[in-house]
Amino acid sequence: MANASSAQIDAQQILGPIVGNRWVQLAAGVTAMIVISNFQYAFTLFTPGLKATFTNVPYSEIALIYTLFILFETWPVPVAGYFIDKFGIRNLMLIGSVLILLGWTIGGMFATTVFHLYVCYGALAGTGAGIIYIATVANAVKWFPDRRGLAAGLTAAGFGGGSALTLIPINASITSMGWAGAMTAWGIGQGVVAIAMALILHHPPKGWLPKDWVQPKAVVQTRKDFTSAQMMSQKEFYIMYFMFLMVCTGGLMTTGNMSQIAKSLNVFDAKFMGIAIVPLTATIAGVTNAFARIMWGAVSDRFGREYTMAFAFALEGVLIFMMTQIMGNPIAFMILMPFVFLAWGEIYALFSAITGDVFGTKNASGNYGILYTAKGLASILAGWGAAAVAAIYAGSFEVPYYISAAFDIIAAALALFVLRPIIRKRIAGEG
Repeated sequence: MANASSAQIDAQQILGPIVGNRWVQLAAGVTAMIVISNFQYAFTLFTPGLKATFTNVPYSEIALIYTLFILFETWPVPVAGYFIDKFGIRNLMLIGSVLILLGWTIGGMFATTVFHLYVCYGALAGTGAGIIYIATVANAVKWFPDRRGLAAGLTAAGFGGGSALTLIPINASITSMGWAGAMTAWGIGQGVVAIAMALILHHPPKGWLPKDWVQPKAVVQTRKDFTSAQMMSQKEFYIMYFMFLMVCTGGLMTTGNMSQIAKSLNVFDAKFMGIAIVPLTATIAGVTNAFARIMWGAVSDRFGREYTMAFAFALEGVLIFMMTQIMGNPIAFMILMPFVFLAWGEIYALFSAITGDVFGTKNASGNYGILYTAKGLASILAGWGAAAVAAIYAGSFEVPYYISAAFDIIAAALALFVLRPIIRKRIAGEG
């Protein structure tokens, strides 16, 4: 192995002082994540206007816009990840950036039916956001083998927390311009920024290693680079997939249905210091969601992925259950909801990091892309499914929350008692 200093210099000589600097790469990835965060986290702000526009459409069909966005954000990603690993990151990033620009812009300017938004918001913007998401997370994993949890957490934090900067402005835009005008204006702005970041992002040169790199003690890392087919032949992949599916459900349900959850808890019309409680709480939750990815990612670098998963998932199960106990209490809603996201947001740092640990970094984009499709399945449960179950109980999300809490506890147990022993035994056997 070349010494660390020359390896770092080589990266900058080959790619240039800006593109070859891994911290610039990380910053560009985080910025790209920030601009796509609104496509997921601001949806709940558009739902009142959509309901007013499409008065004869059941809410479950409007919620399907969100479900389709998540499906297209996740299910095409393995193909995008494969092409990113094979041909590089820039071209795919440019495609993703154009798609998010078109998705919101066309949707805002021309959508006259919910089906139009299925195509624009769901298919176009969803596919574009998925390409950008998987490209930036995998790029962080490749550039930071020494701080994989932290780097993946910071990148994912852009997606989870970027909306904290914009939810209140977007809500104000919707108030002044209507949902269509706001969607058009923000779609153009976000697309332009994403295109600029696409021109910076690049994978590290082959064989590059960071300065003074040392194998972390608490985190086991494979010496092999698994192809997608090889990864899917390992039982630990399916355990990770099932865990991701279960833990993802509660957070996605809360994200996409926050306005309706607030109504079911009789707190929707409340204000705090003159600010409507839903956008205010969503903004605070965006901050804790972002911090969760950084905090738990760094913790996992120090104490191990599986231990961190077990603790965070169990905590999320408790907090999700507590959400069912705060009927009519807007202050409790405003305080508890951000903690729900603090215990949930880490999944996007931990699962991407552990994918690189367990299956190698060469094919990290494609491999994590396959695992990331679990979010698409979770969106069916969290979006349309949760809304449909809530409709059976007069709009109450109590039963969906009970189910989500049980999912979290099961995933915590799997991380500690099933996943950890299997991973450690297999990697120890590599010699």
